[in-house]
Amino acid sequence: MKVGIVGLGNMGAGMASTLAKKKRDVYGFDSSKSAREAISHKGVKPVSTLKELTSICDIIVLSLPKAEHVEAVCLGENGIGKLASPGLIVIDTTTSEADVSRKVASSLRTSGIKFIDAPVSGGPLGAASGTMSMVIGGEKDVVESVLSLLQDMSVTQVHIGDVGAGNIAKIANNLLCAAHLITNAEVVSLAVKAGVDPEKVLEGINAGSGRSGVSQVNFPKWILNNGYDSGFSMGLMRKDVGLAKKLADDLNLSLPLSRQIIQMWQQSQDITDQEDFNAIVKASDPTLF
Repeated sequence: MKVGIVGLGNMGAGMASTLAKKKRDVYGFDSSKSAREAISHKGVKPVSTLKELTSICDIIVLSLPKAEHVEAVCLGENGIGKLASPGLIVIDTTTSEADVSRKVASSLRTSGIKFIDAPVSGGPLGAASGTMSMVIGGEKDVVESVLSLLQDMSVTQVHIGDVGAGNIAKIANNLLCAAHLITNAEVVSLAVKAGVDPEKVLEGINAGSGRSGVSQVNFPKWILNNGYDSGFSMGLMRKDVGLAKKLADDLNLSLPLSRQIIQMWQQSQDITDQEDFNAIVKASDPTLF
C-alpha cells in the first residue's frame, strides 16, 4: 500500500516522517521545492506533481491550511478528482469545514474515490512522534479500511459520524482550547495578584475539576517558561476560531460566552499571526505573561 502526503508543512512533514519510520511506503508532494527536498532526508520519496502522486498512491493524506485549499486540490481543474483512478482513498487531516468536506466527498464519489475527514490535535510534535489524536468523519467501512494507517499516525482515533462530523468536532475542540487559554490566564493572574505561586495554583487546579489540556500541558510547557514555541501559530488558531464563528452564524446560534471569546481573539491584533498561539494569554495580562 503506497501512501501520499499532500502538504509538507510542519504537520504534513511530521506525519510523512512518522509513517516512513513505521516502514510505510510514503510519497510526498508540496508546491514548495524546498519542502520536497527537506522531506527526502526523512525516508519519504518526494514527487514534483500531484498527477505523479495520484498515479502512484493507493491512499492520499491531505494536510493543508484551509478548506479552500482542500477543495482546490480535490476538485480543481488539475485536482485529485480529475487525476486519480477509482479506488483511491483520500484522508483529509486539515481543520476544514463540514460543508466543504461533504461537497468534496460527494463529488469524488462519482469518480469512485472515497473520502474521510480526520482533523488532528497534537501539533507538529505530535505529528512527528505519532502521538496525535484524530476525530473522524466518514462511512464506517471506509474508516475501518484505513484504520491501521490512522493508528500509525496517531494514538487516538474517534469516529464521530458521517463525513463532516470530524470537522465539527475539531472546531468544537479548538474553540474550547481558545477559551481555556483565556480563562486559565485570568485565573493565574488572579492567583498571582493574590500572592500565590502560578505553578502551585495550576498544580491545585490540575488536581481538581477545573483542569483542562491547557492547564495541564500548555501552561507548563509553553507559557510559564516563556517558551511560546508550540509550532502552532496565532494565525492558524484565529482561522479555527473564525470557523467556529462561521458555524455558529450558519446555525443562527447566540452562544454568548463563545462569541465573547471569539471577539477577544479577533481583537488581539497586537499579537501577530506569526507568533505562537499561546501568546493570546498576553492579551489577558501583559504584565505577567
